[in-house]
Amino acid sequence: MTLDQITAFIWVARLGGFRKAADQLHLTQPAISTRIAKLEQELSTPLFDRDGGGLTLTRQGTLLLSYAKQLLFVQDEIRKHVADATEVTGLFRVGASETIAQSWLPDFLKAFSAVYPRINIDLTVDISTDLRDKLLTRQLDLAFLMGPISEFSVENVALPPFDLHWYCAAGSKPIDLTQTPVISYSAKTRPYRELMTLLARHVGPSVRVFTSTSLSASLQIIAAGSAVGPFPRALAAKLIADGQIVEFDPGLSVSPLVFTASYLGEPRNFLAEEGAAIALKVAERWQAANKKNL
Repeated sequence: MTLDQITAFIWVARLGGFRKAADQLHLTQPAISTRIAKLEQELSTPLFDRDGGGLTLTRQGTLLLSYAKQLLFVQDEIRKHVADATEVTGLFRVGASETIAQSWLPDFLKAFSAVYPRINIDLTVDISTDLRDKLLTRQLDLAFLMGPISEFSVENVALPPFDLHWYCAAGSKPIDLTQTPVISYSAKTRPYRELMTLLARHVGPSVRVFTSTSLSASLQIIAAGSAVGPFPRALAAKLIADGQIVEFDPGLSVSPLVFTASYLGEPRNFLAEEGAAIALKVAERWQAANKKNL
């Protein structure tokens, strides 16, 4: 038997189908079927029951799965601690929210590539709810999102939070939130829901709220005097320095944005573990540097 056969077996068992396993491993379905057939032939036992159009593990398949996980764990440990990181190849799929993309993500990519120079990175920038779905459906290996994700299968590494501050256009008259629109993150996000609750409680139903998936566009809208809103100070720094926007206090305190580096714990992915550890160090350095500059 080979590690390729064992890997194919684990993914078929976990995802419940040859096509899904093929998609996960970037192979064709016939290639997966061949690997499973050869593994069953070598072990002289069926590993899956194929009744009713679905796949379930046989008793021997269940037993093999427990050994297979141990085998891949040892393989990952060897790759992590023994193998030359500069020679590790493959595709690493990373997802990031726009807050991360506009802050320390470039530093992370540089640091990760310095350790794993031959790994190709597929980058997705999206809102946290969509990143969560992509991670749980195994379309991403590592996601930097507003977390944590409350799923038993997910490992969450806490990242430094982003404090939110209110901004308006420079030279604005005193802000009346019953008259001036508030611009926020996408309506599908936690910050939007929390902000709506806060505004409803303290301002009332007359408040107008704009939403946007683009932080840079939101800050430009604020600079144009079309709205006000709470955003991370670090992302607003350039517009502040240019004299286009200023902080103001509407008397409404907004909770910080809490982020995690999240990845699936099984099957183990040592690149995801290493990526999360690198991200934490990079994010801490970035936050410390920006606190000194702001």
